[in-house]
Amino acid sequence: MKHDSTLVWLRRDLRVFDHVALHQALQDSDKVYCVFIYDSTILDALPRQDRRVDFIHASVAEVDAELRQLGGCLLARHGDPLKEIPALAAELNVAAVYCNHDYEPQAIARDAAVHQALQADGRALTGFKDQVVFEKSEVLSQTGGVFSVFTPYKNAWLKKLEADPSVIAPYHIEPHAARLAPPPFPSSTLPTLQQLGFEPSNLAELKIPTGMSGAAQLFDDFLPRIAHYKTARDFPAVKGPSYLSLHFRFGTLSVRHLVRTVVDLMARGGGGDGAPVWLAELIWREFYAMILFHNPHVVGSAFKPAYDAIAWETGPEADELFIAWCEARTGYPLVDAAMLQLNQTGYMHNRLRMVTACFLIKDLGIDWRRGEAYFALHLNDFDLASNNGGWQWASSSGCDAQPYFRIFNPITQSEKFDGAGKFIRRYLPQLKHLGDKEIHAPWLHTRMEPLAYPGPIVMHDEARKRTLERYEVVKKVKPPED
Repeated sequence: MKHDSTLVWLRRDLRVFDHVALHQALQDSDKVYCVFIYDSTILDALPRQDRRVDFIHASVAEVDAELRQLGGCLLARHGDPLKEIPALAAELNVAAVYCNHDYEPQAIARDAAVHQALQADGRALTGFKDQVVFEKSEVLSQTGGVFSVFTPYKNAWLKKLEADPSVIAPYHIEPHAARLAPPPFPSSTLPTLQQLGFEPSNLAELKIPTGMSGAAQLFDDFLPRIAHYKTARDFPAVKGPSYLSLHFRFGTLSVRHLVRTVVDLMARGGGGDGAPVWLAELIWREFYAMILFHNPHVVGSAFKPAYDAIAWETGPEADELFIAWCEARTGYPLVDAAMLQLNQTGYMHNRLRMVTACFLIKDLGIDWRRGEAYFALHLNDFDLASNNGGWQWASSSGCDAQPYFRIFNPITQSEKFDGAGKFIRRYLPQLKHLGDKEIHAPWLHTRMEPLAYPGPIVMHDEARKRTLERYEVVKKVKPPED
């Protein structure tokens, strides 16, 4: 359908290149405006210093600069999208609003409400697939069912990509850039952080790359290391991951570009055994997005309902244990170092996300939802689907989760993945004088002098027994009939 003018609403897609909604709008319209809404319904609940807001603010500025070079601009509003989008669409007199799909329940409800408001005014809201390669029900089992186990989903995903490589073809912007509308208002400037009600965080101090250029920089840095990813990714003191998760969260990169690049690399015999493992991690991301879309009950409840029968520790003592976990005072150096990494930087290594989650759930007996909420508040790369999927994996209540009797030992995890204690010493300098053996469990070495570091708040062997007893209830709950 041809429109005189269209408004492109950017959300989790803060880039100008390989952008489906923008590409389609430029093809369908004579004139295209772009807008980003600083959503007050989300921002108002955040602390006044939030690294994610800093990241968004810097990334939005880069999008605006890129659009201005192409002859357009990025408009910005601060408020409730349900009011701001229909109002701006009317002010600009556009025929339609284009956006890329979001799969979180709250976002789906928001978009439905915006659609109704626009429709009442004679305008349309049109959505496109952009943040994943395959969405919703595009990858199904041979019987047409929704997958709940990752490996067959991955195999079906790869088979579908092989059958139709066009799904990762780029969506070019530049050939149609002449249709970008110039700034429509005399002062089409972006709001400052202060005008949004925020103060700068330590994002710049941490030297976290922002925007499209930051994503490109990190991917270029990772490609020469991708062959070693399979092994290196498990060691928090090693530069193993891509560090792109924050950019995935806000769409400063194109997943199609990443998949195209890695698939082409493997086709040419490159990437070693690390490239397919990293590609599988991208597929895990889409798997969890699909699970959330089809099972919105996982927000607040177990994917497997039987696990909601578990009696978690409650009361003042449980609250004290939870606070000790949050504040890195568990007495287990790897767990505490990981929590300090999260609290100080907003990032946590993936192996350590599993270790700390398992410790909270299965050593302390704390409800996984409390840990999920803490990560949601502190992770720069917080993504509802992935965060929920990870916590339910650790609690054994999720799809394709670890068995409930698989309980990480925080000491052996430390010895295996931070053997020399390099990561621990980075965040717990009070332990730097300990030997490589002693640093993983200081209290076991009685000859050590008193440390400015707490003893363990629980003993793992005893906690493991309590967890196995706690999970016994799961066996007694009759599974629902198909």
